[in-house]
Amino acid sequence: MFPTDPSTASSNGFGNLLKKRPFMALWIGQIVSQVADKVFFILLISLVAEYQEQAQQGFGNSMRSAAMVAFTLPAILFGSGAGIFVDRFSKKQTMIASNVIRELLIIVLALLPKQPEQFLILLLLTFAISTVTQFFAPAEQAAIPLVVRHEELMSANALFAASTMGALIVGMIIGSPMLNVAHKWGGDYGREIFVGGLYLLSAVIIQFMRSKEKRIADKQVAVHPLTDLKAGLRYLKHNRLVSNAMVQLTILYSVFAALTVLAIELAPQIGLNNENGEFSFLLGAAGIGMVFGAGILGYWGDRLHSKPLPLVGFFIMSFVLAMFTLTTKIWLGLSLSVFLGVGAALIGVPMQTVIQQQTPEYMRGTVFGFENNAVNIALSLPLAITGPLTDALNNLLGADEGGANLGLRVVLLGMSLLVCVAGVWAWRNTRHVLQDVI
Repeated sequence: MFPTDPSTASSNGFGNLLKKRPFMALWIGQIVSQVADKVFFILLISLVAEYQEQAQQGFGNSMRSAAMVAFTLPAILFGSGAGIFVDRFSKKQTMIASNVIRELLIIVLALLPKQPEQFLILLLLTFAISTVTQFFAPAEQAAIPLVVRHEELMSANALFAASTMGALIVGMIIGSPMLNVAHKWGGDYGREIFVGGLYLLSAVIIQFMRSKEKRIADKQVAVHPLTDLKAGLRYLKHNRLVSNAMVQLTILYSVFAALTVLAIELAPQIGLNNENGEFSFLLGAAGIGMVFGAGILGYWGDRLHSKPLPLVGFFIMSFVLAMFTLTTKIWLGLSLSVFLGVGAALIGVPMQTVIQQQTPEYMRGTVFGFENNAVNIALSLPLAITGPLTDALNNLLGADEGGANLGLRVVLLGMSLLVCVAGVWAWRNTRHVLQDVI
């Protein structure tokens, strides 16, 4: 599968990438960092529960909501600004500094007494950790083209997409058990030491990344960050290929955010038990599908680059969302979720590759900052709208003879139609140039 002679290996296969030490350092470092992010989220939920035990009864939900706001708000507020910062400084050093700072903040978190009057400090530390995280993401994406060749970007993005979803699944699965083990071995500070150690390990691994990052000429660096922000907006306005790719990624993440809400109500209709948290199986199956789809693109990308991959991906997602309304079997529901993940990979990997290939090096951080901003907003709006809309339609339409909520079916069919229309619209805007790019 992996030729020993690099000259005979497929330019878009995984073989060459796995032989590149700089790429491996970046890839493994970001995996460790992303696992740390997921485990920190689980740690945060545990800490909030401990504060709730000490607080007056009736404030539990408010404390949980406040923690979630502190965790998610920086992604919306500072995504673009972090991208501008990344363009002005070394991507490698930015990632290392981000990990080290988060490790130090978590050490401070460990020393914080679990008393209700200290809850505000917990929120501030959470906000600070999440803010620093916003600098890691655009630096990581902007660093990929620095450690691989132009023709290897599709495979590299496929590998990153697969590992990102894998880190999400693994982090959520092992997070709680590992925190329990760390608490048993390390005492009161064990959990924080474990999470901080993951960030520190990521920083050490990324230190071994060697890249040919060009020094940006003084004339390319704006005097004021606001000027960089305006320049980035002008670039997206005039480069319709990049902006369209960003729109497609935003639609993709919006669908997944809405599905996160709907999965809780959809799970019982296909035979899963929500009391045991089995709705997560639907999301996990979609993650497995994304890993599988990314693997296909990574190894056979050179044979598929001329195909309308994003259009096929949108059609697959549209079909799956419509089929969910008719599904009553567990095996079929999970199979459809896997298929949904494959469609998502056909959109996400090529579009991420397009953005990296078409964006000049001195502006990649800014563009990826905009992308992270758009994605986080895309994740927030469906989470806020989908639930109330489904409840309203359920109350209005009721249920069918089998007990399935008709409102849920209407929402799924509406999403299916919107995804199909969005896919056709996006492809019409890019089909003349996309085949020459990916």
